[in-house]
Amino acid sequence: MKRRSFFKVGVLGGAAAVLTPKDLFAAQTTLIKDSEIKNASKPIVLSTWSHGLEANKGAWSVLENKGSSLDAVMKGAMVTESDRSNRSVGISGMPDRTGHVTLDACIMDSEGRSGAVGFVEGFEHPIQIAREVMEQTPHAMLVGKGAEIFAKQLGFKKLKSPISEVKKEYKEWIKKNPELVVKPIINHENHDTIGILAMDSEGKISGSCTTSGWAYKMPGRLGDSPIIGAGLFIDNEVGGAVATGLGEAIIRIAGSHTVVECMRNGMSPEEACKEAVNRIIRKNKDLTGLQCGFIALDKDGNYGAYSVYNGFNIAVKSIDKEELIDSAYDRKW
Repeated sequence: MKRRSFFKVGVLGGAAAVLTPKDLFAAQTTLIKDSEIKNASKPIVLSTWSHGLEANKGAWSVLENKGSSLDAVMKGAMVTESDRSNRSVGISGMPDRTGHVTLDACIMDSEGRSGAVGFVEGFEHPIQIAREVMEQTPHAMLVGKGAEIFAKQLGFKKLKSPISEVKKEYKEWIKKNPELVVKPIINHENHDTIGILAMDSEGKISGSCTTSGWAYKMPGRLGDSPIIGAGLFIDNEVGGAVATGLGEAIIRIAGSHTVVECMRNGMSPEEACKEAVNRIIRKNKDLTGLQCGFIALDKDGNYGAYSVYNGFNIAVKSIDKEELIDSAYDRKW
């Protein structure tokens, strides 16, 4: 029995001898309300940010036909990677400070298998390449030229990047920003990353994460998105979590792994996300522009989210609901 369930039974069981049925119901209602648990029947898919609504539709087309959660999270990620209006995911994303759009992605399944790619350029669907790393190689991650050679060997075609609109923005930006290191612009208007969690009809949980990363980053920079344990972590005995925001801060606390381990120790998904956020807050003296958020799904279909600042939201799709929920948060901008 989970710690949370034990305390509910213990408190209510002890009170039953002195409380009336009406009082007992009120006490039970208060406990459930205070726990702030959100639940949906399986299958279910969760994604970060408002662009997660469209990603969820792609994932749901797999889940509603009794497909696997692994196929679902990959298809959902591909929807966002192909969105030419998105400036933080896929080849339409913003470039590094040398003008190159470099992409990162990872995927993890219910069996604990994982694959990732980092610093790849010109491929529309890095999430597909990440899955091939998982399924076709003995490795967990390939980066840079090595990852690109691997993708070409599998028949993935390269596309030109950046796209014309992004190239124009970059030329204007570089004239105004000749310095080597650029402070991140990460806030409620900069929806970086698409992170997806899904549970299929068999109760198997998988996750994916894909991004073009920090706009105008230094060449070679990797954030949390392709790193298992930071941007994504799945343990089907417990649940899964994905992260979004300033990757450097998330990496330093092994963010998504932290969330899953907190759920293992009895926290609800929202409580676990909050604990990860609190660790980030405690370990960073300057929180200016430091937005980070987490979403989590446990093995029972409970889900939650939490972020440093307001403005983060979670897209939810299940048999009985389709909605965008504002995340709980620690502070306002």
